Amino acid sequence: MLSNPNSIASGDFNGDGRLDLAVTAFYNGKIAVLLGNGDGTFRPAVYYSVGGNETANLVFAEDLRGTGTLDLVVTNSLNNNVEVLLGNGDGTFGPPTPYPTVGQPHVIGIGDFTGDGKIDIAATTTGSNRCDCLEVLPGNGDGTFGAAILTLPEMNLSPDGLAVANFNADTNLDVAVSGSSQVEIYLGNGDGTFTLGNTYVMASAPGSITSTSFRNNGKFDLAVALPFSSQVTILLGNGDGTFDQSANLSGSFASAVQTGDFNGDGKQDVVILTGFQASSVTTFLGNGDGTFQPGVSYPVSGSPSFVGVGDFNGDHKQDLAVTDYSQNSVITLLNTGAVKFSPTTPLAFRKQAVGTTSSPLKVKLTNTGTAALKISSMKTAGQFALTSTCGSSVAAGANCTISVTFSPKSQGAKSGTVTINDSASSKPMVIELSGTGT
Repeated sequence: MLSNPNSIASGDFNGDGRLDLAVTAFYNGKIAVLLGNGDGTFRPAVYYSVGGNETANLVFAEDLRGTGTLDLVVTNSLNNNVEVLLGNGDGTFGPPTPYPTVGQPHVIGIGDFTGDGKIDIAATTTGSNRCDCLEVLPGNGDGTFGAAILTLPEMNLSPDGLAVANFNADTNLDVAVSGSSQVEIYLGNGDGTFTLGNTYVMASAPGSITSTSFRNNGKFDLAVALPFSSQVTILLGNGDGTFDQSANLSGSFASAVQTGDFNGDGKQDVVILTGFQASSVTTFLGNGDGTFQPGVSYPVSGSPSFVGVGDFNGDHKQDLAVTDYSQNSVITLLNTGAVKFSPTTPLAFRKQAVGTTSSPLKVKLTNTGTAALKISSMKTAGQFALTSTCGSSVAAGANCTISVTFSPKSQGAKSGTVTINDSASSKPMVIELSGTGT
């Protein structure tokens, strides 16, 4: 996998109806494209270099040409470029085309900021030239971009996050920028420039920021991660470009924040990465009025740096994809509805001698629903085997144990899955397996 994977973009890159992933590597200037199998697993990565051995920070997937084919936009902060890779529609991408920015691009957003119906790129930039700017690369509608249009912030802000939405209900897109110890609102003028609106001081330096409507009232709200205050601040929009603080969601060293409807009730929820060494993802289910239920945490291994949201197994439930910065991997957490797995991460076996069988690794399956969980099949693929106490039905509130062993037939890295067909989902649930034969 990539060295120090950093951010994720998801989309259907090859037109097969399954979500795929694009993942950036922080240090080796590459993007990994992983085509989805439709069950929450992905094919081996195909790599694309971006600007030599430079830094690839953030990646976005967007149809820049209006053709229905997704393209990739990547920030390359060390050489002051935003790189664009045009999609071929079959899951492959063309070579990167660099578009220079005045400062070093840090975070970006996508939208029509010039009002001409064409997709533009907004970037917050910093650098030795002291251009702490908000820059817009105007799109030509064919996947190419013009020279940067600059907005010079009135305050010196070191940006860490950017969210795009229409905060004041006019016809222009606006942006919210998080950094230093505050969130600044920049109201779009419709020509690629912005006017500084209100500034909201946070309890500590904010990081990731995202926008959605938590109240389904047509007004856009903000969720702001505050790692050093161990919380996420919710700012509810008034529809005129101003905001009121609604709630603080607790999450130890809360870093990346995203939103999605994880329980299918039509209300937007929040998911954050929490923890510093012992890490997890924590979900807060929204009540539809800007308040949230207590968080539920799911442990993940390593050092997660980014969380992406999408339906990766086609069951119409929102799943999660997490980059593991220290272990050079991407972890998928499938939304199991009424089923909870512990642990939630893939099962990784120790090295095992060829021709021998490992001790079992165990997963506890809990039925968190109100009706019995019907299990029609449970099987392994690869050089793995399982036993289970689950049987054909698990009562509401009950749990059972799945025990998996690894029996390598040859040397080298091995992968496999546990596949479960049950009444909780229209698609099989998958537990990924890995091990190495010696």
